[in-house]
Amino acid sequence: MTDETTNQGIPMPEGVSHVIDTDYEIGQDNLETSVGRFDLDIHNPVFLISASCIVLFVAYALLAPGQASDFFGWLRPTLTSNFDWFFMWAANIFVLFCLALIMSPYGSVRLGGEDAEPDYSYLGWFAMLFAAGMGIGLMFFGVLEPVYYFGTPYGDAPLGAPRPFGEDSVLISENVEAARRMALAATSYHWALHPWAIYAVVALALALFSYNKGLPLTIRSAFYPIFGERVWGWTGHVIDTLAVFATLFGLATSLGFGAQQANAGLEYIYGIPNTVTVQVLLITAITAVATISVMRGLDGGVKVLSEINMAIAFVLLLFILFVAGAATILSGFGRGILAYFSEIIPLSNPHGREDTGYVHGWTAFYWAWWISWSPFVGMFIARVSRGRTVREFLTCVLIIPSMVCVFWMAVFGGAAIEQVIADPTGSAVKAQVLDTYNPPLSLFAMLGALPFSAVTSTIAIVLVIVFFVTSSDSGSLVIDTITAGGKVDAPIPQRVFWCVFEGLVAIALLLGGGLEALQAMVISTGLPFTVVLLLICVAIIQGLRQEWRTLARDAASNQGSA
Repeated sequence: MTDETTNQGIPMPEGVSHVIDTDYEIGQDNLETSVGRFDLDIHNPVFLISASCIVLFVAYALLAPGQASDFFGWLRPTLTSNFDWFFMWAANIFVLFCLALIMSPYGSVRLGGEDAEPDYSYLGWFAMLFAAGMGIGLMFFGVLEPVYYFGTPYGDAPLGAPRPFGEDSVLISENVEAARRMALAATSYHWALHPWAIYAVVALALALFSYNKGLPLTIRSAFYPIFGERVWGWTGHVIDTLAVFATLFGLATSLGFGAQQANAGLEYIYGIPNTVTVQVLLITAITAVATISVMRGLDGGVKVLSEINMAIAFVLLLFILFVAGAATILSGFGRGILAYFSEIIPLSNPHGREDTGYVHGWTAFYWAWWISWSPFVGMFIARVSRGRTVREFLTCVLIIPSMVCVFWMAVFGGAAIEQVIADPTGSAVKAQVLDTYNPPLSLFAMLGALPFSAVTSTIAIVLVIVFFVTSSDSGSLVIDTITAGGKVDAPIPQRVFWCVFEGLVAIALLLGGGLEALQAMVISTGLPFTVVLLLICVAIIQGLRQEWRTLARDAASNQGSA
């Protein structure tokens, strides 16, 4: 491998690659200044606009929480009920697009140039991908979602699946298996191919146009085939600013979920009050830890924490699997996979649906959340995926994590459903999910029915917190790269700024409406960024076609000279 790099830490393509000829230099529009002892190197105007808007938003939510709560309460259902079809069709396109690329000749193109080699082992690569992409969500929804779909009393069962409970929580035996099957299928739909296809599209575009084309590692670079040199002007400024907003609010939603779940666990195990005040203190403390991690950088902070968290999560997964009944859970996992593939088409169809509670309340929110996360997760995946072929990249990012997520949901959700079936009147899981709907407590209710519940619940709290930290610090690295004009080694104070404001946005949303506010903002930022992702698909095709033609010409030239 060559030691030659661009002037801001992005390696030059190795071997044959189609480098775009542009006069733009990374950081040419940046403002380099100092505030006291702190150096700054920020992109003008992306940093100034996005930072100012975020500061104003935090001030509004903190100074007028009642008004903010009313606004967020109106915004969320308005968006999901009117744009559910748009989110769902876009997500379907992303899945088909990724599968087509895997099977196409373009799959042999190597990210970083023909001679590039991977920077990380498979274990380290997958650990970082997994922790950043799904961590807090798996912990928060692993029990909640399958159990909710299994026995929802609110009339929004996926595809109108039969409800397994009659009067006074009496089980209707002939409905149990159909309800369980649909619960696993509907959960897998939200955590398998579709979200990872969304991430893969952004990650592939960033890796391709940065490592192969020599452009800055920012969202705007992916649009060079469409807009040409205009991406360095206001067209690109708007794209990158939208990416910052989407990333920040997507992260804030996850951090809010994590704080609520950690607080619920602390109350359940140690009696610490479950209040917004405690959640604010949790966010503050964990943001401080994330700040330390982000100062250590990608390898010294995020990578180490991701690998530790992956190991702890794997141990907890195995414990639940074997203690709760491996044979039953594995059988349910197999049935769930089959159900997922048999129901994926009707679940993906946004038209003529009667289960509007499922479509609006869950699917539309999830797709908006994944799309909001996509700049963050996509750029993070791109930074650690150099040296992989497009086919290898998409297969690993799309297929393997999907199977892991489905297995996770089958283990956690399957164990919880078995508890509900075994004791429909006294199950703690049923009480927290179906009777009172207390989402943050669902995981701990399931663990409470297993041996060593205090130990496993404490481990779960630690997992949530470390996932919180890895999401925050890796997200800060990504936002800092965007707002530094593509520089991957910008001054540390900028990373600290974004890390702190991620925590402040999460606090502001919790005070300004709780879960409703978190979901409303992630949907509102995900909506315009969906259009950005659809255009990125067009740009990827054009970029890969150029790479393929360059490789073909080089191969023909070598044959001719031989």
